[in-house]
Amino acid sequence: MREIPLFPLNAVLFPGMPLHLHVFEDRYKLMVNHSLAEDSLLGIVLIHQGLEALGPLPQPYPVGTLGRIVEWELLQDGCMNITVLGMDRFRILNSSADIQPYLVGSVENDPIELPSLIQVHRQSRRLAASLQRYLVGLSLAKIENMDLSRFAPPDDPMSLVFLAAALLQIPPYEKQPILEATSINQMMEMVERLYRRENGLMTTINATEGDSARRAAWLN
Repeated sequence: MREIPLFPLNAVLFPGMPLHLHVFEDRYKLMVNHSLAEDSLLGIVLIHQGLEALGPLPQPYPVGTLGRIVEWELLQDGCMNITVLGMDRFRILNSSADIQPYLVGSVENDPIELPSLIQVHRQSRRLAASLQRYLVGLSLAKIENMDLSRFAPPDDPMSLVFLAAALLQIPPYEKQPILEATSINQMMEMVERLYRRENGLMTTINATEGDSARRAAWLN
């Protein structure tokens, strides 16, 4: 068990993934400065109830990701830009804001089970194909500006599932159950299910836009 400052956000951070943040509230600027002066660690947690900025401290979900501040920039107005890199998953045992104006949580590591490596590698091959199809769909829909010529999914199943989950353009509350999953097999199943849904939607959107473009060209 350890105590860490908790940063409640409308975002889910996965292990191994970066998160870029603009810090402008006094309580969180204080939290970041304290973190930088000690070990550069923060607990990134999704907000369950409450607002991300201003007002009372929100209530977070019980599972989050330990993050290390790997880059930071102090701006002229006193605000900060930071980049946090996800590390280990943790579970909050209790939290309070009695001493600091931000949440401090007593947390314990929450390791992810690896029950069947054969099944995991089989799932990862399917997920890698779904991820590549999804990124092509995003590129065609011009939702993201990306160069896919050199993209290759990670070979490591854990890195793959976290990357795939992070890249999904879905609300954070749909990503939180992935982070809370008991095993990597369960994570793979959840992410693959979401990719089947999103790829189906992407195919429909791109086909509809293609039909509209063809009709416009014919009318002109």
